[in-house]
Amino acid sequence: MPVQTKSIYDPPMRKDGLRVLVTRYWPRGVSRDAVSSYVSALAPSRDLLRTFKDHSIGWREFATGYRHEMQGDEPRREIEHLAHTAASRKVTLLCTCREDVQCHRSLLRDIVEAQMTAVP
Repeated sequence: MPVQTKSIYDPPMRKDGLRVLVTRYWPRGVSRDAVSSYVSALAPSRDLLRTFKDHSIGWREFATGYRHEMQGDEPRREIEHLAHTAASRKVTLLCTCREDVQCHRSLLRDIVEAQMTAVP
């Protein structure tokens, strides 16, 4: 099953399956009931996100930095867990970004889907 991505501000839908919030901090105004799981370890570090948002680095550098951060022990465990889950059930990755373009959740989706092909 492919992994979906959405903004946390998009209305929840039954077809979302497991809704996993992957932000560093809990978004204001969002109920805890809006997600199935919250995994801050899959969010970019504060420093990486800040340098991207203030235009000190571009998307390519951000993507490279994010992929590097996801190679740590905790993120790898969480990615493996998501890949196992997504193999049998729909998973939707959520972030506060309104658009999927240049959002870490699109990078994370690709990482999880690549891990799914490696899962026996």
